[in-house]
Amino acid sequence: MKLHYHRHASGRLFENAFLERSSRVKPITPFVFYIPIIVVLQIWALWTGKTTWLWTLGMWPLGWVAWQWMEYVLHRSLFHWEGNGPFTRKFHAIIHGYHHDYPDDLDRLVMPLGASIPLAVVIAGLLWLVGQPQATIPFFVGLVAGYLWYDYLHYSVHARAPRTKWGKTLRAHHMAHHFNTPDKNFGISHLWIDRLTGTMRQRPARNTEPDAAQTSPPAAAS
Repeated sequence: MKLHYHRHASGRLFENAFLERSSRVKPITPFVFYIPIIVVLQIWALWTGKTTWLWTLGMWPLGWVAWQWMEYVLHRSLFHWEGNGPFTRKFHAIIHGYHHDYPDDLDRLVMPLGASIPLAVVIAGLLWLVGQPQATIPFFVGLVAGYLWYDYLHYSVHARAPRTKWGKTLRAHHMAHHFNTPDKNFGISHLWIDRLTGTMRQRPARNTEPDAAQTSPPAAAS
């Protein structure tokens, strides 16, 4: 991916007016949509005995970590796949290339519902086929919660000035991906997978050796 971008600007992604409007989403949208769903689902599963607090405490964190792996793999393998033909390049431009071209477009910093809902339905369907609702329901709830945390952090690192050391680290990590090394730093809500897989951007080591010209003794006067 080439380093080409427009700062503090917004562009048109679709010629179709409906698709263009649908591609723009306020940052609160996924939270308003998904939080009631996962809260009701978790309460219902506990109330009806479909799962227990013990299963929830064990599987909810696994779902969160599973999302972090999905986030990393999707970002690295799908979002940055450009292909060779006009269709694949257009696909790339829609799902991720635009974001690199216009990294400050505040209406396109969280995932549109038109993209996240089909993904959630597919995952929920696969978990339903697995059965074992005592495990799969809290796993799904944890995964969706992890996704919402990712959306929040992605919006925040672009739109807000971080106040904590951790926030500054995440922002620097993601900004390096945008403006320096787009083939590194694929994690957005975390750093550990980049460290684990070797895709963490490594800053050039500073030369701490003294300059030979400065340390060599002066020539003896003749």
